[in-house]
Amino acid sequence: MSLALVLHAHLPYVRHPEHDQFLEEYWFYEAMIESHLPLLDVMKRLLEEGVRFRLTLNLSPTLLAMMRDPLLIARFRRRLAALLELCEKEIARPGAPGEEQRLARMYRARWRRLRTVFEGFCRGDIVAGFGRIQEEGSLEILACAATHAFLPFLAVNPAAMRAQIAIGVAEYQRHFRRDPRGFWLPECAFAPGLDALLAEQHIRYFILETHGFCHGTPPPEHGTLLPIRTPAGLAAFGRDAPSAKQVWSSAEGYPGDFWYREFYRDIGHARDLTYIRPYLPAGIRFDTGLKYHRITSKGEEKRYYVRAKAVERARIHATHFVAQRLAQMAGAPAGAVIVAPYDAELFGHWWFEGPDWLEAVLRRHPATVTLSEYLEESPPRQLSRPHFSSWGERGYGDVWLNPQTDWIYPLLHRMADSMRELARAASPGPLVRRALNQAARELLLAQSSDWPFLITRGGAPHYAAARVRRHAETFAWLERNIRRGRIPRAQLESLENHYCPFPELDYRVYH
Repeated sequence: MSLALVLHAHLPYVRHPEHDQFLEEYWFYEAMIESHLPLLDVMKRLLEEGVRFRLTLNLSPTLLAMMRDPLLIARFRRRLAALLELCEKEIARPGAPGEEQRLARMYRARWRRLRTVFEGFCRGDIVAGFGRIQEEGSLEILACAATHAFLPFLAVNPAAMRAQIAIGVAEYQRHFRRDPRGFWLPECAFAPGLDALLAEQHIRYFILETHGFCHGTPPPEHGTLLPIRTPAGLAAFGRDAPSAKQVWSSAEGYPGDFWYREFYRDIGHARDLTYIRPYLPAGIRFDTGLKYHRITSKGEEKRYYVRAKAVERARIHATHFVAQRLAQMAGAPAGAVIVAPYDAELFGHWWFEGPDWLEAVLRRHPATVTLSEYLEESPPRQLSRPHFSSWGERGYGDVWLNPQTDWIYPLLHRMADSMRELARAASPGPLVRRALNQAARELLLAQSSDWPFLITRGGAPHYAAARVRRHAETFAWLERNIRRGRIPRAQLESLENHYCPFPELDYRVYH
């Protein structure tokens, strides 16, 4: 029996060159410093030590675009330098408790090492760093939909779903110079028929939420322990519920251990504003990553973080996790596989010790596999039609479609219908082609599942709603000018410079 650990790394496309600092761009810097580079550091260290491991990772196309955007990378470097400067200030701060100075030194050493990984191993290109590990064979990177759209909700216009998938695959090929074998469905959202669209792009497999897999027709004989073959001929893997609960559960999951670092205590919210302002986005209170306390208890009282003890707990939890997976193997059918997918930002960002835990699991488990490796040995035999599902709360689509967000989808459907009409028009000249490609970008960016999610969850509802409306208004402006055949060059260039993912996008994908 094998274990397939799958990490899903994604962020919405946020890029604001019109501002020197922009709050939502800090999501990207935070993810790079706290999750993406620490995870890459773990893989690099295991390779250097000759540890045999296998890991599966999805890097969404919007995240890949940001990881290779010169403006964002320059700003990321500036952010990392500012945090190292803040460490120096904290170490030298008059009257600072010794525990806080010790922890500031820990962060300084950690961030210096990550900077070395980025500038040395990656040569300033983290995508190339992950690509090197994939070429070595220890990592498999999955493709994903272009802007992480909730694909079942685009089904009224199949061309819109097809374009999200085709552009996502094309971006994977552009970044990694190879064809993807697996595909990460955004939000694990599946509806019957999606597998046929994936098959058009020569995808071999995808992953489903547990109930969407187990409620298939007919139900899989061995639950999620063996993959199924879908009507379109793809392999589908089901998410293993026990391994998900042990990591994700707020009540029972490992990240709630009292020795682990407390996420919600950060000096960005505690220090005098005059002191901390230079390290905040536009002076707005925000996490710096300098967190000095451990969870301690469920109450308000928090003690100082002890890194050595936290790492020890991570290793204990890794040993427990591996033992539980081995226990699942007892009595399992021949060729069984446990598929354990998680959000990559859990590791390092939300759960500071997550990369330590992951490293310990990879060192301890004797049978980690990538899903492509598994399929080479054990192709699926049972035919089943999966059920509509997602990994959102309650398991279906109400996080993304509800009374707060239902205004979004008529806009998206009208844009998609118009895009298809425009794409089928007579062959345009060079400037109109550029406008058509930009219209496609605006449509894709409006379709991101992040906007309804942030509106529903309240993370950044005003920004999310504004992004949908802005892309819809820009699309309408482009459509009017395309139909007139008169494209204001300066305004088009401004749009191309602002929202510029997918440089090789061809609007004819909507034909």
